[in-house]
Amino acid sequence: MAPHLLTALSGPLGALEKRLLNAAPDIERWFARQWAVHRPPVYSSVDVRNAGFKLAPVDTNLFPGGWNNLTPRMLERAAEAAAGALRRAAPCNRRVLLVPENHTRNLHYLSNVARLRQALLAGGLDVRVGSVLPDLTEPLAVELPDGGSVLLEPVQREHGRLGLPGFDPGLVLLNHDLSAGIPPQLQGLRDQPVLPPLHAGWHVRRKTTHFARYAEVARELGEAIGLDEWLITPDFEACDGLDFSSGTGLEALQARVDALLTRVRHKYRALGVADEPFAIVKADNGTYGMGVMTVRDAAELDKLNRRTRNKMDVIKDGQRTTSVIVQEGVPTCERVGEAMAEPVVYLMDGQVAGGFYRTHAERGVDENLNAPGARFVSMACAEGQPGEGVGGANRFYPYAVIARLATLAASRELEAEQAPVKACEAA
Repeated sequence: MAPHLLTALSGPLGALEKRLLNAAPDIERWFARQWAVHRPPVYSSVDVRNAGFKLAPVDTNLFPGGWNNLTPRMLERAAEAAAGALRRAAPCNRRVLLVPENHTRNLHYLSNVARLRQALLAGGLDVRVGSVLPDLTEPLAVELPDGGSVLLEPVQREHGRLGLPGFDPGLVLLNHDLSAGIPPQLQGLRDQPVLPPLHAGWHVRRKTTHFARYAEVARELGEAIGLDEWLITPDFEACDGLDFSSGTGLEALQARVDALLTRVRHKYRALGVADEPFAIVKADNGTYGMGVMTVRDAAELDKLNRRTRNKMDVIKDGQRTTSVIVQEGVPTCERVGEAMAEPVVYLMDGQVAGGFYRTHAERGVDENLNAPGARFVSMACAEGQPGEGVGGANRFYPYAVIARLATLAASRELEAEQAPVKACEAA
């Protein structure tokens, strides 16, 4: 079951919340059957949007970078799950090489690395941080805002294995999303598992593929508990062949946005939803909240200004945006203080470790909150309850259902991609 965390919601339970809470025994049995067949990613984080009438994931990250936003109690849950997952992958070697992004100046991200390492150490693993930064030749100790530090050591490769001086790890744990491709040090490793697998990186992975898999699992769960899967599934369209700098492909994008908004508008009318639908256009391989814009009317794409085109044209690591996902926008009904908020759920080995709110005081209910100016607020455990809730409704539970569905979709996604990637590497 999910931990009993305190959400920003108050007042009576909504109809969708009640449906999911009442169906909890059937949902848990359904998940147990799924995990008996599919192995979950080693870790994941899922951005969830709650509109009241609809609850759905809007992004799933397989290299989560916000472990420092979780409370110590949540990290204890993560440590227990991590120990089991990593020991299964490398049962005879407890040494883990944690490979982070090359963000040596981003102290918030490095605080995440330090906190993740602490959780793994608490799980009984021997963990060191190995950097693939090209110009790093000596160990680099970075002081962190909380008074701690993290030691980045340049990785060494010998006999097809990655390690550090005097440290031959049984497993490589990536916290590097491979947006710009696989670093040379990670290519062709022998007898050394890499988690998440290399084909989970954004050089291969696509949001449209993920959400197609998510639609499958949401439909299956909906059939099992008698729930309209639309209530937990964001509609989407794919659009390729784009060049935002020149305007190439924008007519096709406009058609996709119009088609999506028309479908959502019809569904809103059928359900009596008074809101105006909107679409979120995102780079199909995007990350870090880059390459994202809100479109409320397809006609807006006729007059994109240069700043918006530039924002959409180039994303992380200088990658150009040529394909996007046009995703049904899910408005948020949650606020922390005066700021709009959305829950982010963190999982380790398919188990919910905890979550926090991403908040933004300058964004609206229909805008991307993963943007400069965002703040993070940890969710607290219900008072006196270390884990599963005992008394009262656990309003976090519906979020845990959605997050596990998205993680299950990612599991199926990676399983489907594994064979062709291996064949390509062998060639």
